Amino acid sequence: MRKMKSTVTLLALRVLTCIAISLTIGVRLPAQSANVSSAQLSSLPFPHNYIQKRASSYDHSGGNDDFRKIAAADTLTLLDDSGPAIITHIWITVASPERYHLKKLVLRMYWDGEATPSVETPVGDFFGLGLGDYYLFQSTPLAVASDKALNCFFPMPFRKRARITVANEGKEDVDAFYFNIDYQALHQDLPADTMYFHAQYRQATPAKGWTNQWEGNDAAAVNARKNLDGEGNYVWLEAAGQGHFVGVTMSVLQNQDGWWGEGDDMFFVDGEKLPSINGTGSEDYFLGAWDFGDHPFSYALFGAPVKGTEFAGSRSSIYRFHLDSPIPFTKSLRATIEHGHANHRSDNFFSVAYWYQKEPHAAFPPLPPVDQRLPRIYPVGGPGNAGK
Repeated sequence: MRKMKSTVTLLALRVLTCIAISLTIGVRLPAQSANVSSAQLSSLPFPHNYIQKRASSYDHSGGNDDFRKIAAADTLTLLDDSGPAIITHIWITVASPERYHLKKLVLRMYWDGEATPSVETPVGDFFGLGLGDYYLFQSTPLAVASDKALNCFFPMPFRKRARITVANEGKEDVDAFYFNIDYQALHQDLPADTMYFHAQYRQATPAKGWTNQWEGNDAAAVNARKNLDGEGNYVWLEAAGQGHFVGVTMSVLQNQDGWWGEGDDMFFVDGEKLPSINGTGSEDYFLGAWDFGDHPFSYALFGAPVKGTEFAGSRSSIYRFHLDSPIPFTKSLRATIEHGHANHRSDNFFSVAYWYQKEPHAAFPPLPPVDQRLPRIYPVGGPGNAGK
């Protein structure tokens, strides 16, 4: 009888864990609605077998100074607690006089005592604000609310310990850093096959095109170029191990005139030489069409909340989350996109890829220094750019 009770309890824990994760990343479960709100409502009559906890910047004296200061070159620890547990929500807002502080504050997350972080990205980029400016949008896993409220709903399970930090790599002190991190402390360990949340920042400033001798994206020499194997593509992620890719946020600062999005997404799974997933254009991958039209938009799984014009200096920010169908890999994944057709353009790309995998993870590329992370136009030549 004791063994049966233990088995039932473990099964219940697995269901609880899956529900907690499915409510956020859209995994389909038996008798669960695909709609997040409906799934949340349907779970309310049943017991929730966890202890709700929160790490926050509240004033421990009982006063109203519910924030932390972060001096230049200092690091603030937001969470350091033992597991097993699942982080379900992170909320952050920042008061800082420094321009581009969203690019200068770096978020890192460590699971179960690992030496290198599973999440390493500028704070703004993690929440989809890849050009250092605030704007509002709403998606299922990420949202920026009025005013400057950064929210993340990706579930982040850990077994032994979680540590989350923010480093101030700017030159000025952060006057006030507010945060709430909500997590569920579990009574039993996570199921053995539970994967860890990861997020990785990358950039190309610029993503160097193979030519600047073109007058328009439809130039004959450009259209005739072939790219079957992704050579020269902008890389969102190179992962090793077993896991699944769940999405990407990306921002583009144009160095050149014209539409930046004449590029196909290509996914190489488990060492493929040719991509098994190949798209038809940048706006198509992000589930828009025809250069994203004439106005910004944001939906649950995709959006272009910043939609620029088609001239040098234009800014765009976009996202897509594969919550309906994450892309699994058993050995490796290389997720990429062309910058222009066959990589003929030389615009600036900033991105964060989000995925889950079993540890250990592959080494992340070094985080670029602060001055290299800041958005600016580069002299690359081509239409609208006088540089050579």
